[in-house]
Amino acid sequence: MSDPRATSAASTSSSSTPATTSSDPAGSDPIATIAPEPADEFLWLEDIHGTEPLAWAEQENARTEAALDADAYDHLREQILAVLDDTAKIPDVTKRGPYYYNFWRDETNPRGLWRRTTWASYQQEQPEWDVLLDIDALAAADGTPWVFSGANLLRPEPGEPWRRGLVKLSPDGGDAVRVREFDVEDKAFVAGGFDLPTAKTQVSWVDADTIFVGTDVGPGSMTTSSYPRTGRRLTRGQDLTDAPVLWEVPEEHLMAVLAHDRTPGFERDVAVDVIDFFRSRTHVARDESSGGSGPTWQHIDVPDDVNIDLHQQWLLFRPQTDWDHDGTTVPAGTLAVAPLEAFLAGQRELTTVFAPDERTSLQGWSWTANHLILTLLTDVASRVLVLDPSAGFTGTELPDAPELSTVHAAAVDDEDPEDGDDYWLTVSGFLTPTTLQRGRLGGTGSEGEPARTVKTSPSFFDADDLQVEQHFVTSADGTRVPYFQIGPKDLELDGANPTLLNGYGGFEISRTPVYSGAIGRSWLTRRTAEGRRGVYVIANIRGGGEYGPGWHRAALQANRPRAYEDFAAVAQDLIDRGVTSRAHLGCSGGSNGGLLVGNMLTTYPHLFGAISCGVPLLDMRRYTKLSAGYSWIAEYGDPDDPEQWAFIRTFSPYHNLVPGTDYPATLIYTATSDDRVGPVQARKMAARMEAMGVENVWFYEALEGGHAAASDNRQAAQMAALSSQFLWQQLAG
Repeated sequence: MSDPRATSAASTSSSSTPATTSSDPAGSDPIATIAPEPADEFLWLEDIHGTEPLAWAEQENARTEAALDADAYDHLREQILAVLDDTAKIPDVTKRGPYYYNFWRDETNPRGLWRRTTWASYQQEQPEWDVLLDIDALAAADGTPWVFSGANLLRPEPGEPWRRGLVKLSPDGGDAVRVREFDVEDKAFVAGGFDLPTAKTQVSWVDADTIFVGTDVGPGSMTTSSYPRTGRRLTRGQDLTDAPVLWEVPEEHLMAVLAHDRTPGFERDVAVDVIDFFRSRTHVARDESSGGSGPTWQHIDVPDDVNIDLHQQWLLFRPQTDWDHDGTTVPAGTLAVAPLEAFLAGQRELTTVFAPDERTSLQGWSWTANHLILTLLTDVASRVLVLDPSAGFTGTELPDAPELSTVHAAAVDDEDPEDGDDYWLTVSGFLTPTTLQRGRLGGTGSEGEPARTVKTSPSFFDADDLQVEQHFVTSADGTRVPYFQIGPKDLELDGANPTLLNGYGGFEISRTPVYSGAIGRSWLTRRTAEGRRGVYVIANIRGGGEYGPGWHRAALQANRPRAYEDFAAVAQDLIDRGVTSRAHLGCSGGSNGGLLVGNMLTTYPHLFGAISCGVPLLDMRRYTKLSAGYSWIAEYGDPDDPEQWAFIRTFSPYHNLVPGTDYPATLIYTATSDDRVGPVQARKMAARMEAMGVENVWFYEALEGGHAAASDNRQAAQMAALSSQFLWQQLAG
C-alpha cells in the first residue's frame, strides 16, 4: 500500500474525546456527535525536510540506538546482511527474447547490477552474467544515490532483437522515479533518448519512437492521491508539455493509466480510470490507432468493482462483490471469461473458470501459450490448477504442494515459439528454503514435461528441531481465523516463550508461508539465557485476501476493527494455550500492518509486552491530506465526512492514546524519503507518547529507502535488526 504526513499545536493531554452515536427520537438515521478536537501540538513535525524536525529525528535515533545492546545488535545486523548478500540465493529472472534478465545486489554491488544471461548459463551453479547497468557506478558518476526501480523493454518488430528499454531510477528509494531510455546492446543510455524527470510516472512503449506517459507536468496533471491524472502520447524529440493528452480522469480519482499492448496480432491501446484501490473502468481504443490525434474509447461495460484482465482474444472478469450479470449472480471472487470482441459487440455470455467456496480463494492467474494457470488457496494452503481454453477451460490440478507451503505458478514466456507453454513453479515454506522449478504443459502435438528443480535457495538456519503448525481461533464475532505458529518441536507450554506475532490485514493481501533466513536467524534460532528459542506467528486476519474478496471486505471502513479483533484473538489464544504470556508476547507490522499494531498499542495494550511499528499510518484524521493517503479512502473511509470520522476515530491510534495507560514498550520506525506513507505520522505518534510521559517508546528514522525504509541490503539488514533486537531485549531478557 502507500501513505501520509501531519501538522502542530499545544496540548499534551492525549487524544480527543471518543465519538458517540445517538439517534433522534423520531427514529431517523444515527447522527455522529463528535466532541471538539484539541489542537494538534505536533504539526511542526510535518515539515518533512525541515531543520527542526530532522534535528528531532536525529536526537531520537541516537536515543534509540543507545537503548540497544550494541554488540548483539551489530552481530544480528551482520547475520541478516549475510543472508541478503549471499551469492547462492536464487536470482529471479524475467525472460525477454532469448535472454533472462535479473536485478542483483550483494556485498560487492550494494546498489545492484541489472544483468542478463542465457537459459543454458542460468541452469549452471554459477551463471555467466552480462552486466547491462551498474547502479553503484552510475550513482557515483551522477552524484545521486540511485535506486533501481525496474525496466520496461520494447517488444521489437519481428526478426529484430530486443534492444530498447525504459529504466526507472529513484533518487532516494521512494516511489517517484526518473525514467531514461537505455540500449541493452550498447549497454548505455540513449543519447537524446526519452528522459522523464523524477515523478510518480506511468509509462508504456507504443513503438520505437513513441511512448504513453502519465506524469507530473504541472498544475492539474496529478490526482489528489499524488498519481498521474492524464495520459499523453510522447513522440521522440517532443517536449512533454506539447504531447497530446489522450486520456484524463477526475482529480479525486486514484490515477489514469494509458497503455499499449504490442502482443503480435492483438495490438491495442487500453485506458483505465482507476477510481480507487477496488474500483476502475477499463476502455479499449476504437476507430483510430495511437498514431492519430486520439482514439475513441469504448468502455468495457461491467460494474466498477469487477476486475478486468485482457489477454489476446480473451477478457477475464473477477468481481469484488456479487455481480448481477443479466439476471445471473456471479459471486465475488469468481473468475469468468468471454471473447473480448464478442463481449464488446454485446454478446454477454460468460464462462466461469473458477468458483470460490468458503475455504478456497483465487490468488492469481497466468497465461501460457495454450493454457490458463490458476493459483488458489484452501485454508491458506496452495493449489495450482491448469485450464485448457480449447476444451472449454476444463482443468487439472498440478501435483500436491508440500504441506503448509506456498506455491506460485507463472508462465515463462507465453509468446515464445518453443517455450510458450513452459511455466515457473516457485515453492517455499517457513522452514523449507525456496526452490525454483520449470515445467512444460502439454499442448497440441506435445505431451508436456513435469516440473524439475532449476535452483534451490540455501538454508540459512538449522530447522531440524523446529516445526510449523496451523491453528484456528474464534474471533469476537464468531469468525474462524487461521494462524501459523513456527517454533520448537519440544515447545514448553508454560507461557515463558518469547513470541513474535506478525500480521497485515488489508488491501486483500494474503500472508502465506515463505522462507526467511532473516526471521530464522533473528528469532527462530535465537536463544534466551535459559536456552529457550523464539516462536514466530503469522495471523491470517480479515482485511487480507486469504479467503478472497469477502474476507477483505469484512474489515473495510466501519468494519476495520474486525481485523484488530482477529489479531487480538490470536494473541489471546497464544496466551491461553500457554505458548507465551503478555511479558513475552510482541507484535510487529509495517505500513497498513503498522496501523494494525498501532491499534494493538492503544486498544489491546494488556496483551503485549512489546510492539514494533514500521512505516505506519497512525493519524487517521489527516491521512487523506498526506502523500498518497487520499487513495485509501475506499479501505478506511473519509475522515472529512463527520459520520465516517465517527468510526475512523475508533481506530486512529494517534487519537486514542490515554494518559496513565500501561503501554507496552514500543518502537516506531520510518524513513524520511517515504513518499507513500511518509515519516510524519510515526514522528507525531512517538512525540505525543513522549509528551504524555510514556518512557518506554523509541523512534528511529532512516533517511533513505522510501516505503521499504531500505535502499540497499545493508540498510534493509539494519532496519530488520533494529526491530528484532528491540523486541528480543523486551521479550526475552
